[in-house]
Amino acid sequence: MSDEVLLTKVRSSTSGVPGHSLNQARNHLFVIDEPAHGGGPGEEITPAEAFLAGISACGVLLVERRAHESGVALRRADAWIEGVRLHSDTSWFTRIDLRFRLSGPRQEEAEALVAHYQER
Repeated sequence: MSDEVLLTKVRSSTSGVPGHSLNQARNHLFVIDEPAHGGGPGEEITPAEAFLAGISACGVLLVERRAHESGVALRRADAWIEGVRLHSDTSWFTRIDLRFRLSGPRQEEAEALVAHYQER
């Protein structure tokens, strides 16, 4: 594996509407809102949801790639993620639970695919 650096850039800006941010990743524009209970509009996904989606998306895509590389028949990978935070301090998660369901591989193959993700 190469030790070259991989740089990922995202730009985020306030929008003039309190709790409503404008974001750009490559040529993709999207909105992330502060939740309504935090004083924002709560119409779009929240920063916490975007963060957790990144983790679960990474999980299913890494499992998919590993299955392809190792010749494991994977028809579908699903992930469910839940993050727990305190209302008094939403800046960090007290717990994150991530569950996978893999369709296609045998149990031991599925466990090896998930273990590969967990080792990362």
